[in-house]
Amino acid sequence: MKKTLSLLFEHKTLDRAAAKEVLVNIGKGVYNEHEVTAFMTVYLMRSISLQELQGFQDALLELCLPMDFDGMDTIDIVGTGGDGKNTFNISTLSCFIVAGAGHKVTKHGNYGASTISGSSNVVEALGYKFKNDNAALRRELEEAHICFLHAPQFHPALKNVGPIRKNLGMRTFFNMLGPLVNPAFPAFSIIGVYSLEMARLYNYLMQRQSRNFAIVHGLDGYDEISLTGDSKIIRFDGEQIVSATALGGMEVKPESIRGGDSVEAAAKIFSDIIQGRGTPEQEAVVLANSAVALQVTGAHRGYADAFEAAKESLHSGKAYQSLQKLIALQ
Repeated sequence: MKKTLSLLFEHKTLDRAAAKEVLVNIGKGVYNEHEVTAFMTVYLMRSISLQELQGFQDALLELCLPMDFDGMDTIDIVGTGGDGKNTFNISTLSCFIVAGAGHKVTKHGNYGASTISGSSNVVEALGYKFKNDNAALRRELEEAHICFLHAPQFHPALKNVGPIRKNLGMRTFFNMLGPLVNPAFPAFSIIGVYSLEMARLYNYLMQRQSRNFAIVHGLDGYDEISLTGDSKIIRFDGEQIVSATALGGMEVKPESIRGGDSVEAAAKIFSDIIQGRGTPEQEAVVLANSAVALQVTGAHRGYADAFEAAKESLHSGKAYQSLQKLIALQ
């Protein structure tokens, strides 16, 4: 690690193979806590290169416990996190709306490192028990149309760095990796990113891995469609900037989509929205993100049709039924 750190401290970057080797060693516990902290700190001071990101992705996928769901085409909606906006759990709620609309969702998530309540925090508070048993997760997919993949159960490297990330309390390159290393290898991916630079990196990677993806970025710094302003949406066949009113029928103020100041408060907001008791602003944001996901599946004629399908899932109670079925299986 000393040789690697010296290289990085000289403002040089790692090639793909070297980046993979370092992260494999982190996953195997080769380095001590101080070495890993120093390594992570480098990427708080400079941007990650494409070769480094690819190498880190290679390492986590090589080390992960893969899930096999017998060819089911699943979808994941996931943000990198780290945007510092403390929104409610928009992506996770969108996953249940998509599940309620009849699509299989393999949601990959973790505890919040730079936010109060990550996706793992909120689903755990709602009664979900983390597991990596393939048969149990497949049953959840079949009956509730959704299962949750708590990242440390599938990625030893993430488990090893969890306490360090929490102590730093800041966005690290592990935020960037989460959406790229879902152990179920979903057929469809919606990835929220916190910067245009990260959007470009993800687009380069995703163009070589899949045709069925969308990368979303709120241009005022959100790692999702926030409806607080325009959003950039990047797909395989191009990119566009879309207004909040075109996506959700309204533009909202940042304070209207903030999350709670505790996991319990975040879970209460989640429960209210999924049961149809959210504010119009909260509902519009969730439906917009859900509609982008539904459109990517190719099962809907266009965005307007996908938005109506998302609305029907929420208002009919089907999204809430997916949550109830999922918790009942625990």
